[in-house]
Amino acid sequence: MAMSGDAPLRPGMRQTRQRQQVWEAIQRLGGHCTADEITAELQLGRPGFSRSTVYRALEALSTSGALHAVRLGDGPVHYEVAGEEHQHAICQVCHGILHIEHGLVDELERHLEERHRFKPVRTEVVVVGVCDACTRGRALRPTRRRTLDHVHFE
Repeated sequence: MAMSGDAPLRPGMRQTRQRQQVWEAIQRLGGHCTADEITAELQLGRPGFSRSTVYRALEALSTSGALHAVRLGDGPVHYEVAGEEHQHAICQVCHGILHIEHGLVDELERHLEERHRFKPVRTEVVVVGVCDACTRGRALRPTRRRTLDHVHFE
C-alpha cells in the first residue's frame, strides 16, 4: 500500500482533514506507534489536537483496512500501515521491534494443519526477549519504540 498521498479509506468514507493529519503523523513516526505518540506528534504544531479525535481517526483508518492495530506485548495498541503481513519480536529492555519473516509463520500454520487438523484463520505472534544490543549492555532506553532491523530476519 502506498504510504504517501491521501489516507486510503473505503468508498463512502469521508476524507477529513483530521484523518489525513493522523495518517501523515503515522508516516512521519514510521509505524508501530501508539495513539498517545500520534497525539503528541500532532500537538507539536497544533496544541488543540485532541486524543479523542486521534482515536476516531485511527478507528476509521483501521476499519478501512489502511492500518493494522497490533498489540505488542503488554503495552498499548500500536498502529502500522497495512501491508505485507508480518509478526513481531519485542525486546523487553529497550522495547525495540524486530519483524519476523512470514515464512516462519507459514511453517507453523502448516504444522497445525497437518498434525492437528487445525485451520488457522489469523495468526498473531509476538516473541518477547532481549535484543543483542541490550544483551551486550549497549542499548539506550528509547523514548518510543524503535525498529531494530531494517531487513526481516529468518
